[in-house]
Amino acid sequence: QKGVGMHEPLVDAEGFPRNDIDLYQVRTARHNIICLQNDHKALMKQVEEALHQLHAREKEKQARDEAEALAEAMSQSQSLPQPFAKVNAVTPGSPASVSGLQVDDEIVEFGSVNVNNFQNLQNIATVVQHSEGRPLSVTVLRGGRRVHVGLTPKRWAGKGLLGCNIIPLHR
Repeated sequence: QKGVGMHEPLVDAEGFPRNDIDLYQVRTARHNIICLQNDHKALMKQVEEALHQLHAREKEKQARDEAEALAEAMSQSQSLPQPFAKVNAVTPGSPASVSGLQVDDEIVEFGSVNVNNFQNLQNIATVVQHSEGRPLSVTVLRGGRRVHVGLTPKRWAGKGLLGCNIIPLHR
């Protein structure tokens, strides 16, 4: 009121209290504003500290996750899965050839068949017959590396649904 804010003088040129304003009301308002500003500063300091802690925890978590992922990748590359069968022939133009299957690929997974449930080649034959016309996920070891192949068993000009020969591995 009357041009008095937070920093204007409350006394006149001679050093006497101004008589055109309510000094008590101005001083009370200034006091309340200063208290609110102090409370605001304290809250902002708490928010800043909480944000620093949050980001520090997130950074630690990210570093931990990266270390775990690296350790997992290292263990996977060192412990390649056990193959249970091997491709020893692929007919050119066959579904197996088109999908990218190659001679000497060692089969780790053939659809639902893996080293844990493989008993004989009849397991693979059953999966192939039930998957005619539908893509199968086949995982092979080629040159010491895992390779995923999408193989769709289907009728073609040659013999069988795949056009490759698979032999079991005895380890």
